[in-house]
Amino acid sequence: MLVLALDTTTRSGSCAVARAGVVLREQANASPNAQAERLPGDLMTLLDHAGVTVGEIELFAVATGPGSFTGLRIGIATMQGLAFAANKPLIGVSGFDALASVAGSEGRVATWVDAWRGEVFAALYEDGREIEPPTVARPGDLLEQLRNAPVRFVGDGAVTHGDVIRRALGDDARVIDPAAPLLAGTIALLAAASAAAGECPPPHAIRPLYVRRPDAELARDARTTK
Repeated sequence: MLVLALDTTTRSGSCAVARAGVVLREQANASPNAQAERLPGDLMTLLDHAGVTVGEIELFAVATGPGSFTGLRIGIATMQGLAFAANKPLIGVSGFDALASVAGSEGRVATWVDAWRGEVFAALYEDGREIEPPTVARPGDLLEQLRNAPVRFVGDGAVTHGDVIRRALGDDARVIDPAAPLLAGTIALLAAASAAAGECPPPHAIRPLYVRRPDAELARDARTTK
């Protein structure tokens, strides 16, 4: 199965194409701050370098979050458009699941994505299974719940707050290397596994993972409470 995957949940973002459990090519998005304008070109460049045409793609995959509202909206809309045009399924993959997969399935893994404003989007996995659902919180509050047992951290939030993690947990904490990996290749493989298990949803069925309400809504509420 030939899979085209896209991640726009992180600052860099990435896209990848995979076949039969092997990532053929993965690349960072060329201009993460202008994703709406650059994404179609980035995807076509990726396919060209991999020697694949969009007409050959059998499955599309996209990261569903968490991340910025704008990034998620652009990424999902882009892949929905391609999947609709090709009449192929589109599978959404949690960015947290992808990060946890990169970190490995043994022990506890804390997935942290920078949520700005001094906060992180976070979830906790143990032996490959999510044991604490996605949330958004300040690092110090989350670290209070992670004491007294080893835990590995992954995600750009772990890079941003690495010093805080080490001060709070000492030898019980380890930030994996690379802490902020490209995720599109892993998303492609996870989506292919889901499809092999019988999951083949239509493009309109995708559901973004919004852990925090969009900034526009928060700003509007702040104005109305003044």
